[in-house]
Amino acid sequence: MKNIAIIGSTGSIGTQTLDVVRANSDVAVIALAAGNNVDLLEKQVREFKPAYACIGSEDKAKELRERLADIPVKVLYGMEGLLEIAVIPKVEVLVTAIMGMIGIRPTIAAIEAGKDIALANKETLVTAGHIIMPLAKKKKVQILPVDSEHSAIFQCLQGGKKEQVNKLLLTASGGPFRGRKREELADIQVEDALKHPNWAMGRKITIDSSTLVNKGLEVMEAKWLFDVKLDQIEVVVHPQSVIHSMVEYEDGAVIAQLGTPDMKLPIQYALYYPDRKFLAGERLDFAKLSSMTFEKPDIETFRGLKLALEAAKMGGSMPTVYNAANELAVAKFLNRRIKYLQIAEIIEACMKEHKIKENPSVDEILEVEKSVYEMIESRW
Repeated sequence: MKNIAIIGSTGSIGTQTLDVVRANSDVAVIALAAGNNVDLLEKQVREFKPAYACIGSEDKAKELRERLADIPVKVLYGMEGLLEIAVIPKVEVLVTAIMGMIGIRPTIAAIEAGKDIALANKETLVTAGHIIMPLAKKKKVQILPVDSEHSAIFQCLQGGKKEQVNKLLLTASGGPFRGRKREELADIQVEDALKHPNWAMGRKITIDSSTLVNKGLEVMEAKWLFDVKLDQIEVVVHPQSVIHSMVEYEDGAVIAQLGTPDMKLPIQYALYYPDRKFLAGERLDFAKLSSMTFEKPDIETFRGLKLALEAAKMGGSMPTVYNAANELAVAKFLNRRIKYLQIAEIIEACMKEHKIKENPSVDEILEVEKSVYEMIESRW
């Protein structure tokens, strides 16, 4: 029996992780944590019977405690609750499916406690990769990628030696606006940007996919996750989303991981690594694949990716600025307070005004996030 805890259990990755648990009798959920969705968290607790449940605020915790009075579960809240869940002795794997930099401290706590991390929280490595990866190495903890693209690369790396890798090829669908020019994106509405052609994801990540910011974050994450240089990572637009990513070795061989666009595969692979298990679902039918096409990303139209590459090269606290600015800008776009193209404009403005801190501590990372938020709120 494998004992896991999930932080971010009511989001897209969290709910799909629980789908994987449902299909397997040898995984036990010891703890669940959510942001504000009391209704869904209550249902999850009743179904999976974890020993711990955590929610964002004290008020929500009181409500959840009252609702679950008939069940033996310890209800926690806030950061203190997340940190308590992160170090539960019985837990072997912490699934970090939570959104935002709130995931950094619990991830560090779990690594310190010797837990393996099934990582779906991009911000952890984007902003604190210089802290997380050396710590994981020191504690002999596995960071197992749940992101589709990073899982694909991780799987491809099983076929060769790390020192023989020439480059990583991160695939991108191109999003719903692939092929359009910048002037054609001026009047994009929220509903348009939420129509991803291949994947069913949460609202924030769907917008990030449409701007290619998501791919920029993945480049930053891959640098830390696989210990490669930035110039060893290449983004390739592959609209069909059949190849999830590839690894090119020094002899020119390219190993690719293919499959249907189903997040349950990388989730299950992370939970059972190095083993594979049966996973129900649609299979690729190569006879029905009419074509697979590839192209370079248009980084002039989709400036979010270009800015990500710049932030990654600058390093230090700049990736935190990039991530924080995008996070709040996307929230404002979803709330119809800014236009679509302003997302990249806000990111660029914040990057231009930031003075880089080299090797920032967790406190400094969170302080940078706060200052970026304050800047954006004062101007937009």
